[in-house]
Amino acid sequence: MRRKDREITDIKELLKIISECKICRLGLSDNNYPYVIPLNFGYLYEDEKMTLFFHSAKEGRKLDILRKNNNACFEIDCGGKLIAGEKPCDYSYEFRSIIGFGKIFFSETDDEKARGLNRIMKHQTGTETEHAFTANELNGVCVYRMEVEELKGKKRTGL
Repeated sequence: MRRKDREITDIKELLKIISECKICRLGLSDNNYPYVIPLNFGYLYEDEKMTLFFHSAKEGRKLDILRKNNNACFEIDCGGKLIAGEKPCDYSYEFRSIIGFGKIFFSETDDEKARGLNRIMKHQTGTETEHAFTANELNGVCVYRMEVEELKGKKRTGL
């Protein structure tokens, strides 16, 4: 990272940012062109390993891409605020962001799907409720996870 003074290395601070943000932008590669999509997500940090969970319809462009190439990156940001200046070049922006890289894997079993959906629900709703899903509900959705291999955080605070 070029600006080491803005780098976030403390896992507790990274997890706080992730817990506050509700949208994750997933970056994929489609025939050497980037394809970026905003998604709701859930996460699990366990044994010093970050896993992100996503869900979608069972077909579509992102799934076609992932079936060909499961390498992905993600970006999460929140807490942005304009920092005003006296003249245009003095303006800046306060932010906290995380970028990471890893591989996407599809959930194949009902148990894997339910686990991923529950992680998404816990993160999005802020509740610890474990939901039960019917076979029809699980069959009607695609659930996939990103096993994060690299995680970097950056912040810019107000003056």
